[in-house]
Amino acid sequence: MRGNSRFWRDPALPFIEARSVADGRKVCYAAHSHESFSIGAITAGRSTYISGDSQQQVAAGTVVLMNPGVVHTCNPIAGEPWSYLMLYVDWSWLQGLGFSPPTAISSTSVALFGELRQLFDVLLEEQPPATAKEAALRGFFRGLGQHLGASEQSASEGDQRLLAAAAFIRSHCTEPLRLEHISQAAGLSTSYLIRAFKQQFGLTPHGYLLDQRVQYARAQLRRGRQIAEVAVEAGFADQAHLQRAFKRHLAATPGHYRSAQ
Repeated sequence: MRGNSRFWRDPALPFIEARSVADGRKVCYAAHSHESFSIGAITAGRSTYISGDSQQQVAAGTVVLMNPGVVHTCNPIAGEPWSYLMLYVDWSWLQGLGFSPPTAISSTSVALFGELRQLFDVLLEEQPPATAKEAALRGFFRGLGQHLGASEQSASEGDQRLLAAAAFIRSHCTEPLRLEHISQAAGLSTSYLIRAFKQQFGLTPHGYLLDQRVQYARAQLRRGRQIAEVAVEAGFADQAHLQRAFKRHLAATPGHYRSAQ
């Protein structure tokens, strides 16, 4: 697994993380989300990409995009080999550039694919200083925002209450939440919450809670903290429970993720 999947991080650039996967057949995901903005390049083969309520097949040369909080999966087609590169960028850093959430979930632009591959190469090179890498990142994402455009759709009152439910889960994900707590916080009946939340986010409230706990653990492990300590703090019963959930959601073990450079 470790030879097939590689994470890259730089202490001088704490707002970004990169991942390369040589054989996507060995790295499969359950439905999950990210707090960061994610963008990737399919470098070989094909896969099925599900983002929100959209599903499509993507192939080599495609750029895929995931806005923060959007539930998605991207897994191989019938065992076909495929490979990809991913960047995960802190949303607050992007907002500082004036970047807005794009409506597109994928692009077959040859120019965009080439620019993303070039950016990835710059990040992984040892010679350029962090300042040069950050300059390359700023240039890429400023261009990306202009190219893809932004969403200006407003949520309905019903959607706003579901968004409030999701925000409540995110804010209290390490606590022993019950469905009644979430529905009361959002002003919704539990029956409506269960039905509508899955339609809106692609996960049940419990599934979304588990996903947020994994994301919390990911952030803590990135700081080098001990796995067992993080597991309990994140709301998991024990380290084994975190291990199972982490691998389903991120297709990597906590140990692999924590030690990767």
